[in-house]
Amino acid sequence: MAESLDVILVGAGHNALAAAVHVAAKGWKVGVFEQAPMAGGAVKTGEYTLPGFRHDWAAMNLSLFAGSAFFKQYGAELQGHGLEFVPVSRPFASAFPDGTWLGVSTDMAQTLARIGAESPADAKRWEELVAGFGAEAPHLFGLLGSRMNMYALASFMFKTIRAKGVGGTLDMGRFLLESPRRWLDRTFDSPKVRAMLGAWGMHLDFAPDVSGGALFPYLEGMAGQAFGMVLGRGGADTIIRAMVAMIRAKGGIVETGARVARIDHQGGKATGITLADGRRFTASRAVVAGVAPRALPKLTGGTEPGFDRAMADYAHAPGTMMIHIAASDLPDWAAGGALRDFAYVHLAPSLDQMARTYQQAQAGLLPDEPILVVGQPTGQDPTRAPAGKHVIWLQVRMAPGTIRGDAKGEIAATDWATAAEPFAERALDILERYAPGFRSKILARRIVTPAELEAENPNLVGGDQICGSHHLSQNFLFRPVRSHADGSTPIRNLFLTGAAVWPGAGTGAGSGFLLAQKLAGK
Repeated sequence: MAESLDVILVGAGHNALAAAVHVAAKGWKVGVFEQAPMAGGAVKTGEYTLPGFRHDWAAMNLSLFAGSAFFKQYGAELQGHGLEFVPVSRPFASAFPDGTWLGVSTDMAQTLARIGAESPADAKRWEELVAGFGAEAPHLFGLLGSRMNMYALASFMFKTIRAKGVGGTLDMGRFLLESPRRWLDRTFDSPKVRAMLGAWGMHLDFAPDVSGGALFPYLEGMAGQAFGMVLGRGGADTIIRAMVAMIRAKGGIVETGARVARIDHQGGKATGITLADGRRFTASRAVVAGVAPRALPKLTGGTEPGFDRAMADYAHAPGTMMIHIAASDLPDWAAGGALRDFAYVHLAPSLDQMARTYQQAQAGLLPDEPILVVGQPTGQDPTRAPAGKHVIWLQVRMAPGTIRGDAKGEIAATDWATAAEPFAERALDILERYAPGFRSKILARRIVTPAELEAENPNLVGGDQICGSHHLSQNFLFRPVRSHADGSTPIRNLFLTGAAVWPGAGTGAGSGFLLAQKLAGK
C-alpha cells in the first residue's frame, strides 16, 4: 500500500532541500528521495584523497547561499542544526605569467593599491563602481530574485523606471545584454584588470564574447569587495547536513540510495512516485523533480510533445574536471606569498586566452591551456585537513564532455578514462609554472573527470556543473523553456527545480525557494 505525503521531492540537491525545508515549515508532510548514497547533489564534501582531508566535490563558494532570501528566513534555525560559515576577507585573485597578480579584498585600500599599481585610472574607476554599487544592487538583485513571469517583470520594470528613469533603465538593459569583453573594455584600461574580472564569467558559461555575460564579472567584483566570500566550516556540505536535519526534525522523510523509477500521473495530474525497489508514495499536493531537463520525460513517460522536445533540446555548458589534492603546504606563488591568503586564485591570464579555451572546449577539443580555479580553503578553514596540512580544490575549465581531439596535439585518447591522466598533468604543469615546487607538496590526488561527474550525478550532463548554459536564449523567461521558468510542467502538480530553472546555477537556492513559496506561501 502506498504511503501518503503532501509533497514528494525527487532528488536532494540544495534547491530541492530548500523547497522541502520551506513546505515542511508550513506543516506539509514531506518526502525527499535521492538515488545517490548521500544528499546534496553537487554540494557535498568527503575524504576523497587521504583520511582527514575534506574536499568539496564540486561547489565550494557558499556566498550566494549566505546572502539568499532562503537563508534570511531560515538561517537561525539552520545554524541550530549545525550550519557554520567561515567568512573570507580575500575572496579572489588572478596571477599572471609575468609574476604579477591582482586581487580583491574587503579592505578597499588593499584592492585599490593593487589595481592602482597597474593603472591609476582603473583604481579611480573601481572606486566609482564601488560607490555606485549600493544604488545598483537593489535593481540587479531584485531582477535575479524575481519570479520570471510577465506580471513580475512588469512590476520590476515599473519600479526600476520610477527609480532610475527611462534613460537609466535603458542603460541597465543595455548592460544586461553586453558581453563581458564589451563591458570590461569600455570600463577598464588594464588587460589584467579585465582578465581578473572576466574569469568570473567563465564560471557561468559566459566566455568573453558571449552576450549577456557582463553582469557576472561586475557582480562578483562588487560583491567580493563589499562582502568577501563565504565558505562552509568543514566543507560546503554544512548547508546540506543542516537542511536534512531540519527537514527530519519537522517530521519529513529524507531517503538516500532510493532511486525513483517513475513519476506517477493520471488524468494529466501528478499523483506520486514509484521507487526502483517497488515502493510507492502518493503526493496530495505536488511532486517536485530536482533533475536535469533531459531526465524529466524519462521519469514521466512523456508529457506534451513540444515540452518534451524542449527538455531534450536543453543546452548544457562545457564540462569541468576536478582535481582534489591533499598537500603538505599551500602553493608558493611566484607572484608573491600574499596569494596564499585568497580563497580563489584564477589562472586565466587574458580575455583572449579565455575565449580560445572556451571555443576549443565547445568544439570537443581538450584545451591547450585550460583555465584553472585554484581553491585554497584550508587557508581560511584549517578544520578541513590535519594540522599543518592543506587541501587544494583545483577546478579545470573548460573540458569537453565528449572528446573529439586535443587542441595541443599531444593527447590521442578520446575517452575520459584514458585522457584523464595526461589532461590532469597539463593542468598541473600550468599550476607548477605559477607556483614552482608545488608538485613536491602533493601527498595524494583524486582526478574527477566530466564523465565521472555525470555518472555520480546525472544532473551534471557532460560534467556541466551549472546544469545548463545561461546564454540569453536559455535564461530569464527561457530557463529552462518559455512559459515554464517557474518550474511548472504540462502535468498538473508536477514541478521542476534545480539549477536548470530560473534563477539558475549557484548555491543561492533560488529556484527551490521560489517554487516552495509558490506552493505553500511565504
